[in-house]
Amino acid sequence: MPATMLPGVETTKETQGVLTPLFHCVLLDDDEHSYDYVVEMLQKLFLLSTDAAFRHAVEVDSCGRTIIITAELPVANFAKEQIQGYGADYRIPKCKGSMTAIVEPAAGGTPA
Repeated sequence: MPATMLPGVETTKETQGVLTPLFHCVLLDDDEHSYDYVVEMLQKLFLLSTDAAFRHAVEVDSCGRTIIITAELPVANFAKEQIQGYGADYRIPKCKGSMTAIVEPAAGGTPA
């Protein structure tokens, strides 16, 4: 018998209190992409506002990385794939491809 009833979710006494691990999709800095590229990419892929996307661009530039989303592993991996498949920055002639992203456990640990 389910311990709780939520629409579309069945939780038993055995699974209560068990948390699904969360993972960060982290965008990594490089010297081949412009702020405009980062803002445009984040707006298109993650529907961020211009201000939120610009804050991520500043953070990745100043800190070398920025957490784009925190989610379950399949979602974090999908976000990584979207970033790495976005393409080159046409504004910078030497740019050869997309930015790099990694997936790492939200609570620390080894990258996925």
